[in-house]
Order: sequence, then structure tokens, then C-alpha cells
Amino acid sequence: MAQVKALIVTGYGTNCDRESAHAAREAGADAAQVIFFSDLTAGKAKLTEANFLIFPGGFLDGDDLGAAQAAAIRWRYATDPVGAPILDQLKAFFAAGGIVLGICNGFQLLVKLGLLPALDGNYFERQVSLSLNDSARFEDRWVNLAVNPASPCVFTRGLDRLALPVRHGEGKLIPRDAATLDALEANNLVTLRYAHPDTGQPTQEYPYNPNGSPRAIAGLTDPTGRVLGLMPHPEAFNHRTNHPRWTRGEAPTLGLAILAGGVNYLKAQ
Repeated sequence: MAQVKALIVTGYGTNCDRESAHAAREAGADAAQVIFFSDLTAGKAKLTEANFLIFPGGFLDGDDLGAAQAAAIRWRYATDPVGAPILDQLKAFFAAGGIVLGICNGFQLLVKLGLLPALDGNYFERQVSLSLNDSARFEDRWVNLAVNPASPCVFTRGLDRLALPVRHGEGKLIPRDAATLDALEANNLVTLRYAHPDTGQPTQEYPYNPNGSPRAIAGLTDPTGRVLGLMPHPEAFNHRTNHPRWTRGEAPTLGLAILAGGVNYLKAQ
């Protein structure tokens, strides 16, 4: 059985790194190490030392220039001590079969880097973005999610419905054009949708869809299914007492199930 070694990249305002590392361990990862982006540029760590990469939530660079925009530029142009691009490490990590989870700010980073959605296999080409919520406010609430059973995503295999918290100001998906939005659905790259709590069906109704994202899109995968980006925080639902209605006997699936999906995929390799 393969070992699962997770790296959680932090720094520049990220604030959910330790929570994400804890969730990865609880989900079955054999090791989960928090590293700073500066560890990569200093040569103290390498992405290729792991097979599970997590970009956690936070407020990268204070969301200046737009959420994760500055971080995407940093990833594109930063180098290690010998002048090799850090982005080459990310490309090598993915080519070796690694899996990637981007949560909230991490999702924003993945789409701005172009690791998602990678339609037609065009990785590192920006095809969508995430922008200001329709409510024009920061949304901090629990949401219901419907899982697309036809999605190739390795993180959501066997899952149906989820309840997770969101906390973001820029979570509305903005596709490059209408054809891109259609292609996301046609290729089943829409993995998670905001759902109405009563019907379980995708919804545009506020606040069940907290940001107005078109077609209720809450999470995307890539064509391989090995990359997942989502605005809700699965790592923040790591115990039943995290849920606001746990004392009433409600026991929805823990957010850990998403991380466990990735861990189980790697262990089966």
C-alpha cells in the first residue's frame, strides 16, 4: 500500500494551514507537513517529496489585486537557489501522479494559475476566475452541497451530499465565456454545486448559494480528476461537534470524507 505524504503550503496570509494538516492526518495521510512558500525558494523543501499537495484557505497577500492574484504571479516567476522555477516543481509533482486540493483561497490560486479547470488538457492557462460575491459582502455560513456522481474527481468518489462552512468574499465563478461554462458541465468538471437544504437540488437562491456562482458551481476538478478546488472548507468539518446542529442529532458526512477520498486513491495506487 502506497504511503501518503501531504504538503500544506502556507505563508503570505494563509491561515488554515494547521487545520488542513490536522484534517489530512485524520483522513489517513501517513504524514502531513506544513511548509512555507519561502521554504521552496530557499531549497529547504521540494514539492516532489510528497504525493498530496494542499493549498489551504487564508487571505493571501490580503487579497490585494484580487484573491490569490499576487500569489499566482509569485508561483509563476519564483525560483529556487539554483534558479530553477518553482512552477517546474509543481508540474513535475503533477506529472508524477500527485493529487492537489485547493480550499477557498487555495481554489482561487488554482484557477488563477490555470491548474483548474484545464479544459482540453490546457494546464496553466487561465480559463476561469473567482470574483466578488453577488451579496457584496463576506459570507460566513454553512452551505449544502450536491456531488456530481459523473465527475472524474478522486476526492468525491462515493459521496452524494455534504454540508460544509464557507467563509469568503470572492467565491463567484467567472468563466472566460459562455462556451467555457458549457464545457465545464459537458465534461463533468463541475464536481460540487450549492444545493437547497430541502430538496438537495442545485440552487441559485441566496443564501443557499452564498456567492451567486453560475449554475451553483462550488467546486471544480480537472480532466484527470486528481485536482479539486472548492470554496467551502472541508478541513473545518473534522468532527461532528463542528456542525452547528450536532446537539440536535444531525450527523451529516464530515468534510474529512473529501480528504479521505484523495488519501484512499493514493493508497490504492
